[in-house]
Amino acid sequence: MSNKMWGGRFAEAPDAIMEEINASIGFDQRLYRQDIAGSKAHATMLAATGILTQTDRDAILAGLDEVLAEIEGGQFKFSRALEDIHMNVESRLREKIGDAAGRLHTARSRNDQVATDFRLYVRDYIDTLVGQVRGLQLALVDRAEDEAETIMPGFTHLQNAQPVTFGHHLLAYVEMLGRDAGRLEDARKRLNENPLGSAALAGTPYPIDRTMTTEALGFDRPTANSLDAVSDRDFILETLAAASICAMHLSRFAEEMVIWSSAQFGFVKLSDKFTTGSSIMPQKRNPDAAELVRAKIGRILGALTSLLVVMKGLPLAYSKDMQEDKEVAFDALDALSLSLAAMTGMVKDMMPNRERMHASASAGFSTATDVADWLVRELNIPFRDAHHITGQIVSLAEQKNCGLEGLTIEDFKLIDHRIDSRIHKVITVEASVAARKSYGGTAPANVLEQAARWKSALTGEQHEARALKARKHGGHGDGGVE
Repeated sequence: MSNKMWGGRFAEAPDAIMEEINASIGFDQRLYRQDIAGSKAHATMLAATGILTQTDRDAILAGLDEVLAEIEGGQFKFSRALEDIHMNVESRLREKIGDAAGRLHTARSRNDQVATDFRLYVRDYIDTLVGQVRGLQLALVDRAEDEAETIMPGFTHLQNAQPVTFGHHLLAYVEMLGRDAGRLEDARKRLNENPLGSAALAGTPYPIDRTMTTEALGFDRPTANSLDAVSDRDFILETLAAASICAMHLSRFAEEMVIWSSAQFGFVKLSDKFTTGSSIMPQKRNPDAAELVRAKIGRILGALTSLLVVMKGLPLAYSKDMQEDKEVAFDALDALSLSLAAMTGMVKDMMPNRERMHASASAGFSTATDVADWLVRELNIPFRDAHHITGQIVSLAEQKNCGLEGLTIEDFKLIDHRIDSRIHKVITVEASVAARKSYGGTAPANVLEQAARWKSALTGEQHEARALKARKHGGHGDGGVE
């Protein structure tokens, strides 16, 4: 027999292969909360506009609550023959309340239904991800405060460049993550339009009230064009783009974790909670959590690329190709969420080796720029000339197999007679970082100031997020990502 939900003009059932390629219930069942919330809002609106009787509305709302309880209680049996979450819920509702369930689909289509469900789901997941990003930022800020005076080498080309503080280095990722959260929040603002009521593609002749469902579901406004509403997927593309950039930042940090925890660097030790051993080498402590975070960018960026390719040739409005949007998106968002959780745990547990960092910061003539700056500042030598003189000083230190601090004043005067003993005050790593007090610089005082700024902003934002979540769960109840 043909599918009872849509098969009136079909004489035969779909082939088994057709059923296999067509069904999405294996992955879109996670939209059940959003689907039921949308249906409840739709039924309430239909009754308010006189399209549905109050009796049918009450039966539908009660039946949907029962279906929700069955799904959350693990008693619901999902059917591949019913293809997707929408028809699974509606079929079960019909079993519970009879013909009234068939009236629920008045003035809507699966096209606007799935667009609504998916927007609600992505909106909820963005809220979760932003909360996780903020949690990681706060963990980094806490560590930055502890390490405001810890000196480490700053690198360019992975070569010793200038000394920085470990706290300053950690705050660099706080800034990156702040922009990541901002991109996710921007994506949320743009996606927060209500497609429900757009129907298949052209709208509906019924006198529906789209403002009512918009308010019930917490959207900012209804979508203004029915074709756009059902065929648009740029809201998930934008979210995946923001997720990819965030994952790239996490990958860079994870790479540094791998490098720092190696025997050759020894800057940090990762705890047993986020490392594993070797099956053959008992001495090994492998930074597997960091390595896996580093790898997650591949599947997250892959999801973005995959969906861009799916969408790039589709005419308006809906095509079944768009069913491919959810599986890759779910996987990518889950991967980012897990990566943020793992990175937050590593940041909280990592143990810095301050002595090793300090020793490394002193190597490689890392205070050479301080010498050049001193020549400019104290002897009024043009910077290009000071740069050349400093290069000669470094060359002499290399010949003598010592650091800049190992050179005597006589050594310095061999290069330029104008240099005096004050030079020794600027060539320590401590003096170098302390001198960089310009806004955004690595000086310990700057680090503490920036950490305090971020902590104030983040704790205030977390308080607002908790209050919003409490209001949300007491309001329209569209559910969230646990």
